[in-house]
Amino acid sequence: MDKLKMHTSDITRENIEKIRSLFPSCITEFRDSNGEPRVSVDFDLLRQELCGQIVEGPVERYRLDWPGKREALVAANTPTANTLRPCISDSVEFNSTQNLFIEGDNLETLKLIQETYLGKVKMIYIDPPYNTGNDFIYNDDFSVSSERFDVQSSIKDSDGKKLVANNESNGRFHSDWLSMIFSRLRLARNLLSDMGIIFISIDDGEVANLRKVCDEVFGENNFVAQIAWEKRYTRSNNAKRFYSLKDTIIVYRKSEKLEVIKEPRTEKSDSNYRNLDDDPRGPWMTSSYVNPATKEARPNLVYGIKNPFTDQMVTHPTHAWKYSKSENEIHIAEGRLWWGKDGRAEFPRLKLFLTEQTDGLVPVDVWDYKSSGTTDEGGQEIKRLFGSAVFDTPKPTKLIRRMLGIATSSNAGDLVLDFFSGSSSTADAVLQMNAQDGGNRRFIMVQLPEATDPKSPAGKAGLSTIAEIGKERIRRAGQTVLKGERHPNWKRDVGFRVLKVDSSNMEDVFYRPDDVDQKNLLEAVDHIKHDREAEDLLFQVLVDWGVDLTLPIRRDTVHGKSVFFVDQNALVACFDRGVSEEVVKELAKTEPLRVVFRDNGFDSDAVRINVEQIFRQLSPATEVKSI
Repeated sequence: MDKLKMHTSDITRENIEKIRSLFPSCITEFRDSNGEPRVSVDFDLLRQELCGQIVEGPVERYRLDWPGKREALVAANTPTANTLRPCISDSVEFNSTQNLFIEGDNLETLKLIQETYLGKVKMIYIDPPYNTGNDFIYNDDFSVSSERFDVQSSIKDSDGKKLVANNESNGRFHSDWLSMIFSRLRLARNLLSDMGIIFISIDDGEVANLRKVCDEVFGENNFVAQIAWEKRYTRSNNAKRFYSLKDTIIVYRKSEKLEVIKEPRTEKSDSNYRNLDDDPRGPWMTSSYVNPATKEARPNLVYGIKNPFTDQMVTHPTHAWKYSKSENEIHIAEGRLWWGKDGRAEFPRLKLFLTEQTDGLVPVDVWDYKSSGTTDEGGQEIKRLFGSAVFDTPKPTKLIRRMLGIATSSNAGDLVLDFFSGSSSTADAVLQMNAQDGGNRRFIMVQLPEATDPKSPAGKAGLSTIAEIGKERIRRAGQTVLKGERHPNWKRDVGFRVLKVDSSNMEDVFYRPDDVDQKNLLEAVDHIKHDREAEDLLFQVLVDWGVDLTLPIRRDTVHGKSVFFVDQNALVACFDRGVSEEVVKELAKTEPLRVVFRDNGFDSDAVRINVEQIFRQLSPATEVKSI
């Protein structure tokens, strides 16, 4: 019976295997600092395979470099032995909700959910630290070698903190920020679906660098827009030079498969459609019939059009028409030409009916405060929910709802990710949007439990961390949405399942058997930490197997043993001790897709040996594993 690996994939090793399949001659071996043989890539040979002329040394090249970039790449690719532990007491509707709130370091989280949500996220929105000199950024430890990832993944820094101040006096002011965002964006890209979009809020300080980083991560051809969001509309005379009324939102798509991007129509856009002639086809507006091109440039679009009200043949003196003669004849037959109220317009215009406008509107790259909200509105939303300003400068939900309208649809179960979730404005916006249009969008919020100042409004309200603010906001926002106007098809899922990043459920000896000696050999018999519950083991299995972390879970008793049934029989897990052959046979009769047991959980070696044979007879399609 095979064991689950109980740590995330080694992305570097997987990439090496991909290169091996294409260029086997470029794979070699070397001895590391400990004298152990390692597989590696011969980059000299690989460059020769890919290019007739090797680009190296002092040759100039177009790219963005900074101190620490290579270490950031290593940090993104290094596996983690951490896990996600469920916290039912913090959750809302734990057993039925499709939403997640993950509390912990977002780099670790992005690694942990790679297999589960690979290519499944439709929209990512992040509002990372802007690197103003007053921000805190994530302190990723790049000094530990990848061979010791199991040790690194369980530590933070010498003070147990993941956030450090990044002052402008820091010699690596831009480099530290770039390293932080680069490693996380590389992992986030893997999670986006081929039709997925990422929105990133930023200010003028790092917008140029962020564009270059995103060009490298997502591809320059996948740049979509650089939106100017009017975050406020009154100036402050306290500024010494220019006062910024805007933030920038960088938009990239995952791939070229996303060819058309539209946003929903609004009441304002529809109000431009009227029915001046009582046309039975309903309200309409008109567009110009005149081509920007001259007659000389488009001679095939030059012809006369008869005005039916004056019987005059009309041609434009300098320009061609937009449509061919055959298309014009169709427009005339369908009564689509508009010659003004009195029929004496100089040139015709084409009728466009509201009923035909089903594809939405082409988005623009300037978002005014009236349509997209302001930072003041974001603060007011927090005050309405909490009674005080427990979080500084939250993004308004109106802004995020506009992004949701562009990137997601109401009935596709689209997954929305925010791994700098802060006060959880994104989750609030998803709940509001679903209630409005009956959608079933799902969200994953990720937030580090960054401590709040005890003297701040949050601290006085008993909210000791930013993560606590986010969770409490979702609880309160859910109740607010339930009390408001609701779409009849809305499923009313205002819950969220809380998971917390923690060290592995396995003892260290499980990963480092070379360290075992006679003193701790007996302790190593049970390789699961003593403070871990069965639910903890279940979620580590879900992460390891890449199973959706929001699937419904049912706990039942089979011959006196506690058994988890995930999504009916998608996964069956029993972590009790003393599992008998009768229990195994009973579980096999349910014909699960996967089943997992505790490696030392059987009441005899004979039962352990016979498990695979029992399933082979009663449920041959079941994949059997142990931890």
